[in-house]
Amino acid sequence: MSATADIDRIRAEQIRTIYRNTPPGLLMTLVAVAVMTGAFVYIEPSLRDGAIVFILVMIAQTVARLLLQRTFARVPRPDTDWRRWARWFSAGTFVGGTTIGVGTILLLPTGNTQLELIALPVIFAVTSGAVGAFSAFPPAFFVFFAAVSWAPILWLFSRGDALHVTMGVLYVMWFFTVAELARRSGRGFLETLQLRFENFDLVSDLRREKAAAEEANAAKSRFLAAASHDLRQPVHALSLFVAAAQIQPINSETRSLLDHIDDSVRSLGRLFGGLLDISRLDAGVVEVNRLSFAVRPVIHNVFREFAAQAEEKGLQLRMRVPDVAVHSDPLLFERIVRNVVANAVAYTTNGGVLIGCRQRTGALRIEVWDTGWGIAPAHREQVFEEFYQVGNPERDRTKGVGLGLAIVKRLTTLLGHRIELRSKPCRGSCFALEVPLAATSAAHPVTIPAESLAPVQLGSGLILVLDDELTIQIGMKTLLESWGYRVLAAGSGDEMLEAIATADEAPRLIICDYRLRDNETGTAVVERLRSEFNDDIPAMLITGDTAPDRIREAEASGLLLLHKPVPNGKLRAAIAHLTSLAPA
Repeated sequence: MSATADIDRIRAEQIRTIYRNTPPGLLMTLVAVAVMTGAFVYIEPSLRDGAIVFILVMIAQTVARLLLQRTFARVPRPDTDWRRWARWFSAGTFVGGTTIGVGTILLLPTGNTQLELIALPVIFAVTSGAVGAFSAFPPAFFVFFAAVSWAPILWLFSRGDALHVTMGVLYVMWFFTVAELARRSGRGFLETLQLRFENFDLVSDLRREKAAAEEANAAKSRFLAAASHDLRQPVHALSLFVAAAQIQPINSETRSLLDHIDDSVRSLGRLFGGLLDISRLDAGVVEVNRLSFAVRPVIHNVFREFAAQAEEKGLQLRMRVPDVAVHSDPLLFERIVRNVVANAVAYTTNGGVLIGCRQRTGALRIEVWDTGWGIAPAHREQVFEEFYQVGNPERDRTKGVGLGLAIVKRLTTLLGHRIELRSKPCRGSCFALEVPLAATSAAHPVTIPAESLAPVQLGSGLILVLDDELTIQIGMKTLLESWGYRVLAAGSGDEMLEAIATADEAPRLIICDYRLRDNETGTAVVERLRSEFNDDIPAMLITGDTAPDRIREAEASGLLLLHKPVPNGKLRAAIAHLTSLAPA
C-alpha cells in the first residue's frame, strides 16, 4: 500500500470516528444549553424572548448536524473522500460553537453575576466534553473550541474590572491547557490507528502468505501426484516384464543382470510407497483401529527385520522391551517403530542401535538410541519434513529418501501419540515415542502382515486386464499367462466389451486401472462388466495416482486397491485370494 493510500485510510477512519461520536454529544449539548437557558429565564423572566430565539437556533443547527451525520452513515464513500466530509463536519462544529458562545454572551444581562456563574461553567463543560468527542480529529476540535471560546474571552476582557479580567486570563490559560490535552489525545488516537492498521496489514499479509503457502503445498501435491502417476506406469510395466523374464530359463549372467534390475525396481517401489503413504495420510483415508496388544512381539518383528542389515554394517542391534500391553493401532504403531529404527540403522556407521522401553504413569515410552552422527538443533524440526536429510548430500539411496520421519510425524499426529527427539552432534540421537498403556493386562494377539509370495502352483481361468498403457497390458498379460491364467487385455471399457464378445468363458477376475482415458474410472468399468455377465465378479483396482481426492474415491469403491508399482509377490497373492472367491 502506498504512503498516500495509507494516510487516506487513517484520515478516513478519524472522520468515521468523529461522525460516530456526533449524536450523543449534540444531544447532551442541546440539553445542557436548554437547562442553562431555562435557569436564565427562571432567574430573569425578561430574557424569555431572547431565550426562545437562542433555543430555536440551537435546535436548528443540531438537527442540521444530525442530518449530516445520518447522510454520512448511509452514503458509501471511498477513503479518498475524507476531506469533503471533514470540511462539512468542521463547518458544522464552527456553527455550533459560535451559536453556543455568542448566543450565551448575548443572552447574559449586564451585571448579573449569578447568571454569569451559571453560563461560564456550562461553556467549560461543553468544551471539555468536546475533547472526548472530537479529539480523534484535532482540526475539528480546535475549530469548535475556538468558535465557542472567542466570544466569552472577549466579553470577559471587555468588562475591564479585575474579577472579569482575571477570569479572562484563567480562561485563556485553560483554553491552551485543554487544547494541548486534545492535541495529545488526538496523537494517541492516531498512533492507535496506525498500530491497528499495521496489525491489520500484518494479519492480511500473513493470510496471503498462508494462502500462498497452502497453494504452493497443493501445487506440490498435484505435481507429486502427476509425476508419481506418470513414473509409476513405466516402472510398473518394467516390474511385470522383469518378473516374467525371471521365470524363463536363462543363464547365470542374465539372471544376475535381471536381479540388479529387480533391485532397482524395488528401490523405486519403496520411493513410490513412501509418496503414497504421505498422500494417504494427507487425504485422511488411513483408518485407525485401536486395540490393546502386547508390544514386545511387534517390536521384535522390527528387530528381526533389521538385524541382518545392522550386522552387515558391523552394528550391534539390541532390544530391551518388557512384556506389557499398549493401546494403539498395532499396524500403524509398527510402521512408526520400523521407520525410526530404519532411520537409526541407516545413519549409524559404527557402534549400535538400542530399542528400549520405559514405563511411566499410564504410558510406555519406546526409545530408539543410536550412536550415529547426531542432529544439530537447527535441523531437529526439519528432519520431520518430506525429503529432508541431514548428512546425505549425495542422496545415497541406502540412507533412504527422506520420507520415513515425515510419515512418522503424520502417524503420531493421527494417533495422538507424542514423538520426541533428543540428539547431540557426533554422539548420536534418541527418538522417543509415548504410547498409552493398555487399561487391562489382556492383549489381543497381533500378526503383522508381511509381503510374501503366493503359493507357487499355477493358476487357471480367465482374467480381464484393463489399462490405458499398452506396455502395462503386454507386461500384465505376459506375467499372468506365465502364472497359468488366460488373459484378455484392453485399454477401455468399450474395448473390453468388444473383446469378451468372442470369449467362451466367464472371467474369474477383473484387474482394472483406476484412471482410464476420457475420464473413465475403474469402478465404472467394473460395474459395466459385472452387469454384462450378470455376476458379481471379483475385481481389484490398480492405480498409479496418489492424489488425495483420487485415493478417497478409489477406496470408497470397496474394491481391493493396489498401487503401482505392485510387488510381484503381493500381486500374485492378491490374485490367488480373489480368484479363490470365484467359482472355478
